[in-house]
Amino acid sequence: MSRSKDKKLSNIEVRLKERERLLKTLSKTDETTDVFQKSMGVFGRWHLWICFIIFLVKFPVAWHQLNIVIIAPAQNFSCIDNVDRCAANCTKHIFDDSIFTDTIISQWDLVCDRAYLANMAQTFTMFGILVGNAFFGFWSDRSGRSKPMIVAVIIQVISGSLCAFVPWLWAFLLLRFVVATATGGTMVTSFVLVMELIGTKWRCTVATLYQIPFNLGHLTLALFGYLFRDWRYSQLAISLPSIILISYFWLLPESPRWLLAAGEVEKATKILETAAKHNNLPVESIAQEVKTYAEKKQNETQARGRAVDLFNTRVMCLRTCCIGFNWIVCGLCFFGVAQYVGQLGGNLFWNIAASAAIQVPGTCISILLLEKLGRKPTLILSNCVAGIFMLLIPFVEEHSHWRVILAVVAMFGISISFPSVYLFSGEVFPTVVRNLGVGITSMMARFGSIAAPHISTLGAYGAAPWVVPVIFGVAPLIGAILVLWLPETRNTKLPDTLEEAANFGKKNKCEALKGVA
Repeated sequence: MSRSKDKKLSNIEVRLKERERLLKTLSKTDETTDVFQKSMGVFGRWHLWICFIIFLVKFPVAWHQLNIVIIAPAQNFSCIDNVDRCAANCTKHIFDDSIFTDTIISQWDLVCDRAYLANMAQTFTMFGILVGNAFFGFWSDRSGRSKPMIVAVIIQVISGSLCAFVPWLWAFLLLRFVVATATGGTMVTSFVLVMELIGTKWRCTVATLYQIPFNLGHLTLALFGYLFRDWRYSQLAISLPSIILISYFWLLPESPRWLLAAGEVEKATKILETAAKHNNLPVESIAQEVKTYAEKKQNETQARGRAVDLFNTRVMCLRTCCIGFNWIVCGLCFFGVAQYVGQLGGNLFWNIAASAAIQVPGTCISILLLEKLGRKPTLILSNCVAGIFMLLIPFVEEHSHWRVILAVVAMFGISISFPSVYLFSGEVFPTVVRNLGVGITSMMARFGSIAAPHISTLGAYGAAPWVVPVIFGVAPLIGAILVLWLPETRNTKLPDTLEEAANFGKKNKCEALKGVA
């Protein structure tokens, strides 16, 4: 009996090993059949350099999205008339300038019945990111990746710098929306360009490492806040470095995949040959292979999906909603907890630095977890870590440093959830609606981030201290539960059609055991 069991286990192990060998073979086949990977390699010195210069754009992305924590921090104030500070007969407020000499709160008296306007500054930012993602995503599909990205960088520099000089709140909010729109443009175009240049084998790793510069940008905000105690100077400090990125005009290549799709065969060939030379690969046959590939693609008809296809069957509707809600959780909790940490008392700069520093190992660990555990267990685990540690905060004394520690650990969980959701959403939708699926569901994160500042500051409006951490704790736990309805996508052939998507989750478990049998 035991021999029979051993024999069965041995057969399963052999099949699993054979399946791994087949997957590696298929990966190598992709490298030799895909003209782009075959021409310029999967990842070489040229890719490393291009990724480095593109990754720099993520620093100002973090600065402009998160600088609310240093330009509108919690600030003590009193009434100059020695009456209740929010009394109707108070003629002027006096602000504590022991930490910051000036903030947008003290600049425009954003307290009492005007306190909501400080949150509107962040709402305008997140709404601008949403508009920028949509507008520049649409533009980049028609004009290429590099041109919209360069324009977005220029707009970011100009509007971000002007924010520091405007004397009116309405003008500040308008410019904040503009700079956020440009920032959203750099986000979508930079990510798409990186993904179109990197070989299949490295896409998971590079897509995750793409978050590291954002984490470091968040970390350096603590330094900006410490060095520049006037919000105008810190605003300039985060805006002017983007001038360096205007060099993209000379340094940034266009996506050869987009060029070929647009019929620019010669330009695509030139970029592929340049990449091949820097990666020490042969260039002699590239021109002919690209020409053959272009002619083949001209004769193919591509099936196009519609947005309605994401909802017109029970399976697709369920997966779209589950992924979409997890995107909302990421936007809500990442930006909300980041702002909440700044209000927990203690040293503001250390709080910001701690909540940012913990994201770097979180992002790195997510690479290992996604490859070893799979997409579902990683997202469930990270959401649970974020949710549970936020729910523990109300049980700790109000001004204890343990509150900061618990919130920082929650940020660690969120820093794993973000790249996990990004990768998961790119794999769970079928090819015919993959771009639509990722675009629409990732857009949901912006609605979460729009709500985040209003929720993180509920305490200022009289809400009980436990309300905010409970909201930020329950949301990721609900997200973790919804992940149970999603299929595991690690080491699986992704669906191409809606019919394949309907059977996607059902077949994965069987394939894992059957292998090639």
